[in-house]
Amino acid sequence: MELSPEKNAKVFKAFCDEKRLAILELLRSGEKCACVLLDDLDMGQSGLSYHMKILCESGIVESRQEGKWTHYKISDQGSREALLLLKAITTPNAAANDKGCCSK
Repeated sequence: MELSPEKNAKVFKAFCDEKRLAILELLRSGEKCACVLLDDLDMGQSGLSYHMKILCESGIVESRQEGKWTHYKISDQGSREALLLLKAITTPNAAANDKGCCSK
């Protein structure tokens, strides 16, 4: 897995907001229309659009258009990649520490 700081930041940004976590909790039960998310979250359309843009750019959520409404769901691939990313950046890499100590 490629560890791109820019892509990594997008994934973690998606998880660092209470409203985005609430959206993800709603999407755990399956695809939802934006109209349903608006009602359940008591949020305006522009606020929802802002949060959905961040979630979609991270790859964790995917969207599809149906008429004038957008439907959202958690991306299986994005979810797997987020798990792999967390594991990769929190697993010690002994080879990267072979530079030695600065006090030598």
